[in-house]
Amino acid sequence: MRIDTRTGDRRGVEVHGFDPADAAADDLATLRRHIYHDKIVVLKGQSLDITEFVALGTEFGTPVPYYEPMYHHPDNELVFVSSNLDRDTGRIGVPKTGAFWHSDYQFMPEPFAVTLFYPQRLPTASRGTYFIDMAEAYRRLSPRLRDAITGTYCKHSARRYVKIRPSDVFRPLGELIAEVERKTPAQRWPTVMTHPVTGEQVLYLSEAFTYAIEDASATPLPETLLTDLLTESGQLDDRYEHENIFLQSYEPGDLVLWDNRTLIHRALHNPSNEATESLRVTVLDEYPLTREDAA
Repeated sequence: MRIDTRTGDRRGVEVHGFDPADAAADDLATLRRHIYHDKIVVLKGQSLDITEFVALGTEFGTPVPYYEPMYHHPDNELVFVSSNLDRDTGRIGVPKTGAFWHSDYQFMPEPFAVTLFYPQRLPTASRGTYFIDMAEAYRRLSPRLRDAITGTYCKHSARRYVKIRPSDVFRPLGELIAEVERKTPAQRWPTVMTHPVTGEQVLYLSEAFTYAIEDASATPLPETLLTDLLTESGQLDDRYEHENIFLQSYEPGDLVLWDNRTLIHRALHNPSNEATESLRVTVLDEYPLTREDAA
């Protein structure tokens, strides 16, 4: 196994010659360290079936199925499918997922620790994922904003981006909204959390899921504060030119792992709507979301 640190606009590390079937315990421990400290690990030249993909996920934590079954792979509910393919047996997964800034499961009681992303079908033109390092975003914050968010909390909900299921088409909108609030009630996390492994301070919010900011006593703070944080972190830059935004593109055989606590991401979908499909496994690790939770 050879690990190369990526240079230029590319972040994280590339791993060559990694075979999950005979990976040594030391190799897996090395990959875990790189996920937390380098944020992105790209395993090159992978060819895994569904069972092998899930087995690899278990080496980094406990895989958790997505809460909505329509995203599940028919052979294993632990695999999330993003796909625009039409099959004779029917559609598998959901098309055009994740085209907004977010951290996986940020709106749930246990947000995921590590995401494993495995493209299966790539369009002719580049398809990739944009990322923002939210530890770096916190370091770049103006002193005014750092002071303003000390001791504050953000509230997160899936309400803005829940996809309508086929069975929902004729249901009243109010009924659907009530179901979303019941199944995924809003979560409250520190605006700045301490990564349990690296000790970094991470700005924990996203354009997709974060809808309010408040002080320690739950008194709402101005919406302009949240807007300023989204702006300074790069999430409102619709040209993706902010200095903390970077693009991870994909080649056949790539399997990408990233630190879901620190990185937020959004999908770059091919505008031509060429056939595309990707698989995802998301895991919880042995650590709390934030170091403060262990106190």
